[in-house]
Amino acid sequence: MADEPLLARVHFGREDAERDVTDDGYGLLLRGGFLPTAAYNAAVRGRKMLIIGRKGSGKSAICMQLMADGAQLAGKALVTPDETAGEEIRRFELQGLPGDSAKALIWRYVFAVHAARHLTAHAKDAHGRKPDSVKALLRFLKQNGELDGEGLAERLAKGAKGLQTSLSLEAFGIKAGLGLGQAPSEGARAQRQLEVVERGVAQAFADLGCDTAHEPLLVMVDQLELVWSAEPDSNAMVIGLLLAAKHAASRYGRSVRFLLFLRADIYDSLSFGEGDKFHGDELRIAWTEEALHDLALARARAAAGVELTAEQLWREVFPPAVACEEMPDYVFRRCLPRPRDAIQFLNLCQDTAVNHGRDRITEQDVLEAEFQFSAWKLKDLHLEYLVTHPFLENLFPLFQNQGYVVSRAALTSRFEAAQETLHRLFPAYADALTLSGITDVLYDVGFLGVRRGNDVVFAGGHYLPVQPHETEFHIHPCFRAALGAHSAIDLRRYEPVVAVDRLVQGNFFGFQSGTVSLPNRDARLLREVLRSCESVLAQTGRAVALSQAARDEIAGEINQVAHDVSAILAGTEPSFDADEQLFATAHYFSSTAAQLTASGLTDGAQEVAHRLEEEVRRLRRLAGGSYGSTGNSGL
Repeated sequence: MADEPLLARVHFGREDAERDVTDDGYGLLLRGGFLPTAAYNAAVRGRKMLIIGRKGSGKSAICMQLMADGAQLAGKALVTPDETAGEEIRRFELQGLPGDSAKALIWRYVFAVHAARHLTAHAKDAHGRKPDSVKALLRFLKQNGELDGEGLAERLAKGAKGLQTSLSLEAFGIKAGLGLGQAPSEGARAQRQLEVVERGVAQAFADLGCDTAHEPLLVMVDQLELVWSAEPDSNAMVIGLLLAAKHAASRYGRSVRFLLFLRADIYDSLSFGEGDKFHGDELRIAWTEEALHDLALARARAAAGVELTAEQLWREVFPPAVACEEMPDYVFRRCLPRPRDAIQFLNLCQDTAVNHGRDRITEQDVLEAEFQFSAWKLKDLHLEYLVTHPFLENLFPLFQNQGYVVSRAALTSRFEAAQETLHRLFPAYADALTLSGITDVLYDVGFLGVRRGNDVVFAGGHYLPVQPHETEFHIHPCFRAALGAHSAIDLRRYEPVVAVDRLVQGNFFGFQSGTVSLPNRDARLLREVLRSCESVLAQTGRAVALSQAARDEIAGEINQVAHDVSAILAGTEPSFDADEQLFATAHYFSSTAAQLTASGLTDGAQEVAHRLEEEVRRLRRLAGGSYGSTGNSGL
């Protein structure tokens, strides 16, 4: 309604495309808010056969969109195995053939049957005739019980039985037996039978002239992850699918096109001799922050039903900035680069604001939502890789309540303390549970990034895996809130001395600026403290081997010291003790240097630590080597 707050009209949809396309209203949201990516365009144009991406990267959204809007195609068939169908394929065996070759045959049979069922209706609807080859397919489907509307699992069971024993091939002029019983093996007999069926399908396409008359039949396979495990039979099932799709694409030519949507971790775990022949068919889904920004705006527009501008979305619905960072940057940098994460975070921000009774999202709503979102993502990461890396959740405590910049030395120390326990809990993975092993895993799943030059890179794209000489890792911003990793390095916070003194002495109010006259010695000592701060800041700025986030954190604390001292020199802080301030600063410098030295970070951190220690010695000399008047100021 016109008077309804914009926040109430904006929504970013469901996290999964399957529900998005079926729910009332949300189906329109998926279609109206769908962003045609490079992967989608490649799928539409038929340039690629394998669409590969992480969980939540939008594979099923592309599939659902093609099912919804592929009017230019001659037909569409979507194969989504459930557990029963998956079990039929996993346990399918043929004497004389290795597992993946046998499973390729059952997949080829599935594709042939889908194509045959399509042709029996397509011939009359699109071409107005049914040549003898199509009539033969109709008889074949009837004779083998494949014409009715049974589910995939039931048809797989029938097909498996037929391939393992004997299919009815009379429709193609071949009497029972055909001499197939003389085949040297069960596998060879099944292959001969299947070749007869595929030849009949190809002949029907040729008789209708489908390869030149119109766009091809599109056969898509999605959601294999629901029936996959890391067991050999599951891998053989996927390898068989790849082999079958490549064979069928060649057998049926331009009449049929195949699209296989595979999760990246499943595809990358496969190892088979024909694997190098699929590289040209691969397209990996990759999302940038800019693309996620466009997706969010497109979905918000589709939901609001108005020509919503980016300015309205990020200024009126959301706060312009959070923690001094532009709102879109803040959100998308704290998501793994995939639509599902962005949708969840944005919806959670909205829900948080609505729960607080607000008509727009505030900075506090975003910060509150961030913690919940981060906890979700940490749990989701564990579940996403539960099959391949069941120990992943047990690695997270190595990073709790620490800085999000982690050196190889620090990680080594933490891992060595936990290694025995990890090996006891996961004995089958002992070979992988080494320092290099867990570093590779944490990088591959997107939990850790690695510093290269002035950039921090995370897995994806064309980045190299972690190299042995690389020593600095960063926890992805997505997981920092849940782990309590709020700062780059785990530095002790600087506590202003004057504020503490005022609270202790009960002298917080009642002073006036400019009324303090500093003795010459006190002013000189404070100026020297300020000079030490400037020296440390300069050294920090030159420490380019240290990450920018770490440099910013160190500089922030040192600037706080300088601010405190400057306030005293300006006469705005009347309650102070110059020696107390000097020794408190020296103590803080000393402890910070110790933390930087122990962090195991790069030479840049050690250079800053060395400068801090030099300034500690200089300040002590200036004060005559005394240790101050209170226990708090002792060095």
